[in-house]
Amino acid sequence: MQVILLEKVANLGNLGDIVKVKDGYARNFLIPTRQARRATEAAIKEFEAKRAELEKAAAEKLAAAQALGESLTGKTIRIAQKAGVDGRLFGSVTNADVAEALNKNGFAVIKAQVRMPHGPLKAVGEFPVNVAAHTDVVVEITVQVVAEAE
Repeated sequence: MQVILLEKVANLGNLGDIVKVKDGYARNFLIPTRQARRATEAAIKEFEAKRAELEKAAAEKLAAAQALGESLTGKTIRIAQKAGVDGRLFGSVTNADVAEALNKNGFAVIKAQVRMPHGPLKAVGEFPVNVAAHTDVVVEITVQVVAEAE
């Protein structure tokens, strides 16, 4: 299926690109999340008319993401979890836990933006975690997992 991208999509293209994707990807993800639109003649003409305002909105999103990225750079987030004597956690620290801790510290981050390169954290210690505020803005923060005092 041919679609017009209404914003930058990772591994696919930039705003305004007309790309061919699988039908299910377009129908189930790109179109419902308003990241793309079917590339019909009418849609292409309508997109060209709205291109300037879509580019302005994309630039504003990028500027907000860069501001968030600069404020997050080098931050250390501390998360307390129940742990055994050997330092292994009962359970794990997931991207939702990291996003919740960041939100408590005043950073507007959703769990989908938190990328954990080695999966959930299952031990006490310090671990690097990536926060992707935008497809172009990826910042590394440190998550410090400590044993919860009982």
